[in-house]
Amino acid sequence: MLHRMMQHAGGEEMKGRSGIVHRRRTTNRRKTAGSTRIHKRHMNKKQSVISKTRRSRSKADLVDLRLMWKAGQRAGSQAKADNTASEEHARLAWNTHAANVAELNNFEVAMNAGKAFMQGYAHNSGHSFQIVPLPLRHSAAAVVCACNEERTLGQVLSQLKRLPLTDIIVVLNGTTDDSLKQVLRQPGITLVYEPDRAGHDVGRALGAKMTDAETVLFVDGDMVVSAEQLAPFLFAVDRGQDVALNNLTSLLPPFAGQDEVSRIKAYLNRTLGRADLGSNSMTAVPHALSRRMIQTVKPASLAVPPKAQSLAIQHGMSVSAPSQVDVIRSNRLRPGNTGNGNDVARLILGDHLEALATWLDTGWNTAQARTPSRVEVAYRRNAR
Repeated sequence: MLHRMMQHAGGEEMKGRSGIVHRRRTTNRRKTAGSTRIHKRHMNKKQSVISKTRRSRSKADLVDLRLMWKAGQRAGSQAKADNTASEEHARLAWNTHAANVAELNNFEVAMNAGKAFMQGYAHNSGHSFQIVPLPLRHSAAAVVCACNEERTLGQVLSQLKRLPLTDIIVVLNGTTDDSLKQVLRQPGITLVYEPDRAGHDVGRALGAKMTDAETVLFVDGDMVVSAEQLAPFLFAVDRGQDVALNNLTSLLPPFAGQDEVSRIKAYLNRTLGRADLGSNSMTAVPHALSRRMIQTVKPASLAVPPKAQSLAIQHGMSVSAPSQVDVIRSNRLRPGNTGNGNDVARLILGDHLEALATWLDTGWNTAQARTPSRVEVAYRRNAR
């Protein structure tokens, strides 16, 4: 009985080898204990990774992408059977399906769901298309302003055609190169041709009057921006924003290193009670506007972008900067937009002064204006 108890307790073995066996057993226990500790550490680390993964999951996980893929497969199979596979059919199939998915109110969610659908469609139809599966609930159009952009205009239009747009309006003004030929080669484009130079701002005002779309995206013909980068601006307005600006805040230097244009943009926004917008402005593309905003401030006001922006804020419209496209480094350098006090800079400064004057004339709300303390001014000036 004693022997059995000792064996059960992991003690000695008979036949005179108790010491050796005991040491072996102790070593095995130590190894086992060590392995257990390692295993526990591994499991804890694994659980920690899983926990972090769960915590870091985006809203994209709210939609079962497998269901999106299977829905795309069904649409692709039908297209193959009917021999109707095309960009138009794929987009229509996705929009029809997306209309019944309530969770597509987040841009990332919507894009991931659309990509999964299109992958399923391509898998079963045998046709893959380069369209951006952006589920818009309302009609959308794009206005392209261009002057002597023959090298880039065709690429700009090609990217826009990847988006679910009902209209693409090109406003050509004062062009002397082959930009017109670039436009005429592209089917389904509405062309506004002005022989004299009118400028991009006037072009946007003209283009806005040429469409009844609920969302209007504005781009320039000299900047090739991918359809994926343009999609967030369309989505923001489609889901309720009135003005979706290009968020250039992180691309600007500290206040001390900023030019006068960036400073006056920030000054106008602060005066309007929207310091959170920083130097973001309708003077920069891409940006998108709602039909409600255009009708409220009148298309003619778009010829002076800061004025249109101030009027939108004054009327209580929703203004945000949902995404960033680096147009600072990609901006085409011209004789009129380089150097201190260049023509473009003076024009933009004048536009902001006009916006401020309009704001004052219409009776600005002094409660929105708060004089910052000297400490705040010093902090902003020296911020890095």
